Amino acid sequence: MAIRDKLSGNEAVAIAMRQINPDVVAAFPITPSTEVPQYFSAFVANGQVDTEFVPVESEHSAMSACIGAGTAGARTMTATSANGLALMWEMLYIAASCKLPMVLSVVNRALSGPINIHNDHSDSMGARDSGWIQIYGENNQEAYDNCIMAVRISEVEDVQLPVMNCYDGFITSHAVENIELLEDEKVKDFVGKFEPMNYLLNKDEAIAVGPLAITTHYFEHKRQQAESMRNAKKAILEVSADFAKLTGREYGLFEEYKMEDAERAIVVIGSTAGTAKFVVDGLRAKGEKVGLIKIRVFRPFPSEELAKALAGVKAVAVLDKCDGFNAKGAPLFTETVSALYYGEAKPLAVNYIYGLGGRDVKTNDIDKVYADLTEIVNANKVDDPYRYLGVVEA
Repeated sequence: MAIRDKLSGNEAVAIAMRQINPDVVAAFPITPSTEVPQYFSAFVANGQVDTEFVPVESEHSAMSACIGAGTAGARTMTATSANGLALMWEMLYIAASCKLPMVLSVVNRALSGPINIHNDHSDSMGARDSGWIQIYGENNQEAYDNCIMAVRISEVEDVQLPVMNCYDGFITSHAVENIELLEDEKVKDFVGKFEPMNYLLNKDEAIAVGPLAITTHYFEHKRQQAESMRNAKKAILEVSADFAKLTGREYGLFEEYKMEDAERAIVVIGSTAGTAKFVVDGLRAKGEKVGLIKIRVFRPFPSEELAKALAGVKAVAVLDKCDGFNAKGAPLFTETVSALYYGEAKPLAVNYIYGLGGRDVKTNDIDKVYADLTEIVNANKVDDPYRYLGVVEA
């Protein structure tokens, strides 16, 4: 029987970590992820887990400690946000390059400057090419579920990559929602015992970690890393299928919402999908053929699958909760357009930057996007594909 409860997203993730019982958690607090290690440290102090909890003096050191623990053969986890993730930057690449399975819960928050503690996706999107798998949750339930699945995904033999479990700061991390938890034993059985493949404490097989790789070897290492990311797509789907058998909750690379006959669609990541679904329902009740795609897995990006899902629409709006500063479009938009380039159908596409620094996104904002898509379909062209939603113009 599932355990029904009311929890914030951070509480839910901390409980998932308790149920997983990792070998090592190293952490440094930063809003709005602080509660994750805070709650978890209480579990450690109470003897509910036998995790080695390592409080450090910075996020750079937190990831460094996680890398050290991972290379020693320990199942490792941590959490951070925004500038904390940025301070880990150097070590993010090393964790991925060393192909270390671990889970980092990223509670999405705007990167400075100006200083802002509220939600957008600039932190994890800035790290999108660091070699980490990235999974995004819409709500507390998904943050909890994704945390559990991330452990299995990262440890698949032909993947062996670190995973970011991303969810929206304050909106998801601090808001309390109804949630269904798994029993402790079921989580324990699902993640299984960690069996590291290559690790420093294996006396029977000596290895070097972080050696110098000059021109004779570096390229091949990067190619192997890229192959692991390609393999991750299959692993994510297989682990998600096993999770569905256990819980009845189904997850894919993305969620299609009322896309069967949609002529206009929105592509979005995170909690805004809930607001957009409400708008879709209202427009559907009026007979409008609209739909929504909520991206769950951003790395590896589901290019072929997304192109197929959008093949039937006439126009698509891609909503980015960060900017790309390339003057042509933000990360989700550029990835989506790239995916559509090789598809048989090429719907008209427009990008909206929205919600930066925690700016509210309301139903009337989403209504405007669908109205704009109607104009685009009628005109059969996109005058300006690079737009802002909800910004105050001077």
